[in-house]
Amino acid sequence: MAVCTTLTLHPEALEKARAALPDEDEVARASALLKALADPTRMRILLAMRQGELCVCDLSHLLGMSQSAISHQLRVLRDARLVRWRREGRQVFYRLADRHVEEILDDALEHAHE
Repeated sequence: MAVCTTLTLHPEALEKARAALPDEDEVARASALLKALADPTRMRILLAMRQGELCVCDLSHLLGMSQSAISHQLRVLRDARLVRWRREGRQVFYRLADRHVEEILDDALEHAHE
């Protein structure tokens, strides 16, 4: 393996890469988003919501998990701003936060199929 020295650095490439890096806060938020997506259960919840909003009861039945387990996963997804919710009486319905979430899911599935 070659060792880099100041003589072998490529200043133009380094400056271009440095200029393209987002600030640390943005990197941390993007990393948290990907961490939330990295769990198979949370991914399944999001994929189920591509067809429309669902309540915790529906998700529990669909995924064969307890309502408390689903609620815990939904809290992570809410904190990552991947889902939105609305209350109707005693029930809470969840949906994908926006079209970007659907695009991320579609891209991830497409990449997995390659």
